[in-house]
Amino acid sequence: MSAALLKRHYGLTGSIATLSSEVERTAEITLSDGRRLILKTSTRLEALDSFRFQTAAMAGLQGAAGFVAPEVLRTSSGALMFEEEGVGGYLQTRIEGMPLHQATPSLGLHFRTGSALARLNLALEQVDVPAAHRPVLWHIGCWSRLMELEQYLPSGIFADSVRVAMAEYVEFVEPQIANVAWQVTHNDPSPHNMMVTDQGVGFIDFGDGCWSPRIQDLAIAASHVVSDPALPLGGAEHLIAGYSSVIPLSTLEARLLVGLMRARQAALILVNYWRSHLFPADAQYIKKNVARAEHGLSILAPLDGSAGEAAVVAAI
Repeated sequence: MSAALLKRHYGLTGSIATLSSEVERTAEITLSDGRRLILKTSTRLEALDSFRFQTAAMAGLQGAAGFVAPEVLRTSSGALMFEEEGVGGYLQTRIEGMPLHQATPSLGLHFRTGSALARLNLALEQVDVPAAHRPVLWHIGCWSRLMELEQYLPSGIFADSVRVAMAEYVEFVEPQIANVAWQVTHNDPSPHNMMVTDQGVGFIDFGDGCWSPRIQDLAIAASHVVSDPALPLGGAEHLIAGYSSVIPLSTLEARLLVGLMRARQAALILVNYWRSHLFPADAQYIKKNVARAEHGLSILAPLDGSAGEAAVVAAI
């Protein structure tokens, strides 16, 4: 089917390899001239809305500086995506590079990653995309209800840390989150979705992108690099500094950032244990970031609101 869609809508042929994916079908296309592309297809209505968002966002990013993003290839009729008989999809270029989680971590790399993320946010602020307000599982608006999933957590210290982080979010962060800047965001800049390339830091997989607090992208990216218990923010300091060198954080954003980081770690743990219960055959792929989140949450656990704000201000 992928081969037929590729030929019919793009006039292209090539070898096809299926890649791991949770919602849509993702295939790597290798053309006869050696170029590699990514074809995403789905029959699910929510995926088609996501495709409309992703293609418009990536198209709007073309020409922006300071980061790398995939390019959407238009169909033979000039459209950003195709839809036919309940199947929809799109074709994009493949970013050549190394996923951040495979790269050797360094202070300089973290700083460059943070500044590239900020420049991505500046570019996304200018794009006009459809379906930005569609339902997204990972949207921050879901977080206050995620403790309904705690039954799927293994008992122990991590479950306790999750409860504390989510309670802090509901009590202190959520009442103030409407007062920071909101815009179209990537909403999942994880080490699997950020690439180290010869042209700079790249971002892939805009499938969870939506309208959310701008600082949410920083909180997500920073939460994934918390790994060193000897540092107040676990090693996220330089990523935060890189981001704020391009987009200075407001006083409120600095105050809320650690609470957002901890809540994101807790949300990732809750959602992925639940989804692993629903789809046990895919549990290894679904839980690829869980161990990192559990370790990071244990490092940030001692930081209350004032200590977290002080650590962020010191990092900046």
